[in-house]
Order: sequence, then C-alpha cells, then structure tokens
Amino acid sequence: MEEHLLIHPEVAEALETKQPVVALESTIIAHGLPYPENKQTAWQLEKVIREAGAVPATIAIIDGKVKIGLDTDDLELIASEKVNVIKVSRRDLPLVIARKQHGATTVAATMLAASWVGIRVFVTGGIGGVHRNGENTLDISADLTELAKTNVAVVCAGAKSILDLGLTLEYLETQGVPVVGFQTAEFPAFYSAKSSYRIDRVENVELLAKALKTKWDLGLEGGMIIANPIPPKYEIDHQQLEEVTKDALQDAARQNIRGKAVTPFLLSRIKELTQGESLEANQQLVYHNARLGAELAVELASI
Repeated sequence: MEEHLLIHPEVAEALETKQPVVALESTIIAHGLPYPENKQTAWQLEKVIREAGAVPATIAIIDGKVKIGLDTDDLELIASEKVNVIKVSRRDLPLVIARKQHGATTVAATMLAASWVGIRVFVTGGIGGVHRNGENTLDISADLTELAKTNVAVVCAGAKSILDLGLTLEYLETQGVPVVGFQTAEFPAFYSAKSSYRIDRVENVELLAKALKTKWDLGLEGGMIIANPIPPKYEIDHQQLEEVTKDALQDAARQNIRGKAVTPFLLSRIKELTQGESLEANQQLVYHNARLGAELAVELASI
C-alpha cells in the first residue's frame, strides 16, 4: 500500500498529531468545472477549510501515485485542459496506478483513499446515484456502494439533480447508509434545496459528530451522507432546474453520450442552458459544504 501513496507533509503532520483533516475530491477540478474556474475553486475550497480550523487534503493520482494533499504544481496539472486526466472510480484505480497515469478521483475513489490514511470527513458537491431510467439500465454510481462499506462521512448538497433522487435514496436505504439533512428535513437536489423527499433532520454539528462516532463504535461499517442544502441566495428554481435537466438528458441521448462521459456532459450542458447560473451555484454550494465539513472534522477530533 505505502508504495502507491504520497501524503503531503502538512496532511501527514495533521494526521500524526490528530488534527482535523478534510478530504476533497479532484474530479470536480478536472471534469466538473471549466478552466480557470476549476483551479480557483480548488484553492478557495482549501482556504475555506483552513479558515474553519481544519487541514484540507485534496486527493488525486499523479504519475500513478495516489496523492493525499496536492501542491501547486499538482493542482495546476489536474486543472489543466492540456493534460489527459482520467476520471477514476474504485474500479479504475489498479490500471491507472499501474500505468503511472494521471487521475482525478470521484467520490468513491476519494472516500477509499481517505480511509486508507484515516481521514473520516470528505466534502464534495453532490454524490452520484441511480441515473434516471436506472431501473432498466442499471446505471448506478459506485459512490453508493462505497458509502455502504467505507467509514467516511460525506458532506454534500444531496445528489446531482440529473439523477433519479427517489431511486438513489431507496438504494442507500437498502445498503444501510444513513442520510441526514443538516438543518433540513428535505433531501437537497444539488442546485436546488428542494426535492420533496424527506430525510432525518439534524440541527447541529455536535449531534452529527456524536452520531458518526456512535455508528462506528457500534461496528456499523460504511459512511453517512450529511446533506447540506445550497444557500438560498444561489439556489436555482426547482421547476426551472427540472426543465433544463430534461433538455440536457435529451441532448445526451441524441449524441449517444454514455458511461463516464454522461455526468460531465450534463453538467456542462446545464451550465449553457442556465447561462452560467449553475456554475456559480456549483461553486457556492461546495464552499458551503466545505465550511460544514471542516466544522464536523473539528468536532470529531475533539471527541
């Protein structure tokens, strides 16, 4: 294991001294946002986490090494449009590492890498899930099965609105993954705080940390989803979001977009259809999640 990992000195020291650490994915940098906004967002995310009292650990694969914490050159490489950076989930890790390639880790791969070094809190924008018509295509994100077996809490703005949220929640229930809303009883739909799907509400970070500690003390393997709705100022109207999502899905079907390419295509198309509104929403919701994730990591470290 150690031969495949490189831990940034700041992160290594924080882990050694039991300081709060927050993991960040790199797919949002390489495939979720355009350049140069992706690079700016990545630095701002790390800044938000530091200001809240935790150490950020952005995770990616550079030349076949899983890096836990990126330096300036690493981040520039992952953000660049000129470098081939592969979207890496759990199944892709062996080949990408063996081939000494560059990879941007998804929710599933980032959770796994975080767990290898003992990071228990991970911040992302939105998790993957069951795609629409997933009952026929079986297009189900590996994020969901990773949540069932890897002991990392995931702070997110719910699941991406391009998904079937109802089926996603049903799948998570089957896998025994707790889904709680931070100061909300409604599962957020990424760009929108509304979805009509009810979840358990938790009012404060102290209870979140106690629930996580209790879960793992009981030997209940797997993570927990902490759904943190997008701030109202940046929210996109739920009906408008549904309409542009349907248009984007039709475009993907017409162009025969499949597999790993689906989510990046849809997010890019939704950005075009909302005239850039979704780009700012994406940035703001992940900053919002980073603050909560850092607060949770600090509270977990204290208990």
